[in-house]
Amino acid sequence: MPSDLTYTPAAGHHWLTPLYDFGVAALTREHRWRSALIAQVRPRAGDVIVDVGCGTGSLLVRLGKAAPSARLIGIDPDTAVLARTRKRVAAAGLAAELHIGFARQTAELLGSPPPTKVVSSLVFHQVPMEEKVAALAAMYAALGASGEVHVADYGLQRTPLMRVLFRAIIQNLDGRVNTEPNAHGILPELMHTAGFRSVEETLVIPTLSGSISLYRGVRAA
Repeated sequence: MPSDLTYTPAAGHHWLTPLYDFGVAALTREHRWRSALIAQVRPRAGDVIVDVGCGTGSLLVRLGKAAPSARLIGIDPDTAVLARTRKRVAAAGLAAELHIGFARQTAELLGSPPPTKVVSSLVFHQVPMEEKVAALAAMYAALGASGEVHVADYGLQRTPLMRVLFRAIIQNLDGRVNTEPNAHGILPELMHTAGFRSVEETLVIPTLSGSISLYRGVRAA
């Protein structure tokens, strides 16, 4: 792993990591957007699904329960949250390959066969613009022909209320510089630039911490 790369911890600060799952559940309408994301991903037998920035494993477990025979892979730079992921996945009776690494390393961390689907949730708003671009390029490179990318994250904050909530909570935790492009709706443009086709924002969910958007795109065949 490159020694000069850093990351924002899951809850903005390392000391808040134990509270991350509680915070996500309380402030983001987690069940609503995770359920919608699973429905959008449509996990199936034979899928190879990579969760980039898998955090504590909440999404990996849901994906595994939706398609127990799918191959699950998680990537995250934080060893502390990966330890939590291992316990959560094992407790659910599932198996997942876990890699320590950054989103920009997605393609180099994976072997064969290439993933059919790459997912990411609540990651892009935390990373600098350079990392947003590099992460999407790596996801595109990792996917096989006609592979899909699915993202759930803070997107365009369309109303005054959502903007106020986003600033008060997310930008106080994660800072303004990295999060502001998401609030202006930059992700679809970055997905197009990375090479993805049929890019669309499929759902917008208002929450107590700002609105969360679901996106998808397809790698060219």
